[in-house]
Amino acid sequence: MMKGDHNDPKALIRESFNIEGITIEECRSIFLDWALSLPNEADARKIIPLLLEQYGDKKEHPMLVTLREGMIKTVSPIRRGGRKGRLTN
Repeated sequence: MMKGDHNDPKALIRESFNIEGITIEECRSIFLDWALSLPNEADARKIIPLLLEQYGDKKEHPMLVTLREGMIKTVSPIRRGGRKGRLTN
């Protein structure tokens, strides 16, 4: 069951805007959790602009700064786990 929507499956970004006094560091941590919670086929670089548009009215919120930084710095994650992640080429 999805708590949020397709762009924010766990509603982490939405809830961050409801936390009074949230810091930029906390927003970055939430952003990382959000990015890791996206389905494998999702492209964060395409979703972030949609989130910025959705929450753009929250002008002075640190999550907007974090999302803007995410647009600049986001790279596609390479997920390596288990034995395959420990092996070297």
